[in-house]
Amino acid sequence: MAITLEAIAYKTAKRGVMKPTFCANVTVERGVENDIFGRPGKRQVTVMSKQQWQKTCQHVNADLDWLTRRANLLIDGYEFSADDVGKTISIGTELKLEITGETDPCKKMEMAHTGLEQALTPDWRGGVTCKVIQAGLIQPNDIITID
Repeated sequence: MAITLEAIAYKTAKRGVMKPTFCANVTVERGVENDIFGRPGKRQVTVMSKQQWQKTCQHVNADLDWLTRRANLLIDGYEFSADDVGKTISIGTELKLEITGETDPCKKMEMAHTGLEQALTPDWRGGVTCKVIQAGLIQPNDIITID
């Protein structure tokens, strides 16, 4: 099964609402275009697995929108684990992200839905943090490789 980009989102303010977008320019300098936290560093872009989000929602017995997780990218067809740190996520023809670690769930998740913070904790369900290695324009349905 191919791994694909399902959705893209960003936030323009700290604790601000996540804004979905149909395409995004992702750069080494700014991360996902317009995202407040896109500055260079280990947490420049956050990526979450659709399958792991579905498991999380089953755990809390709720059908929550993926934007609740506050991640930048939602991918389909892959589940993250500790083995992925250091690997490269290639999206579309240009974008390359280096996986730098696990996105730890925070208190905002508990405020969004009771039990969500704990449900995101096992098996890297909260997704991964990444830094941009090579800029690129991305859009949903872009093919992804992880190696």
